Amino acid sequence: MDTTLYEQDYYQWLTQTSQFLKTGDFSQLDLPNLIEEIDDMGISQRKAVSSNLRVVLWHLLKYKYQPQKRTNSWRFTIYEHQRRLLESFKNSPSLKNYFQEIFDDCYQSAREVAARETELPIEIFPEFCPFSQAEALDKNYLPE
Repeated sequence: MDTTLYEQDYYQWLTQTSQFLKTGDFSQLDLPNLIEEIDDMGISQRKAVSSNLRVVLWHLLKYKYQPQKRTNSWRFTIYEHQRRLLESFKNSPSLKNYFQEIFDDCYQSAREVAARETELPIEIFPEFCPFSQAEALDKNYLPE
């Protein structure tokens, strides 16, 4: 069975593909794998946005509904994941649209995780997100 460079040595495949693109030697490109890699890059970016958003919302919920347990670690986690989101939007502004699309679904996921982790009844956490999208991204916002 013949294996491709892509399967044998991914880094070398990347280097070679980059060189073919730079020199305009498009006939040498491994198009099926190049297309797959580009698609995967987009998927990866979207997964990072949803993951970081869920973490922000989850920790904002814990911060709001367990004030007696607030820690610097929670504040730092909120800040760090907000920073990652804002950096993503700076590098790829169109991801902000995706953030807006998934906000409510991410909140529902964060609500479930917060309930499980805190062992508080899920009903403690509002059915609809108590934080605006702007608040979720505001590095100076903490729900008091």
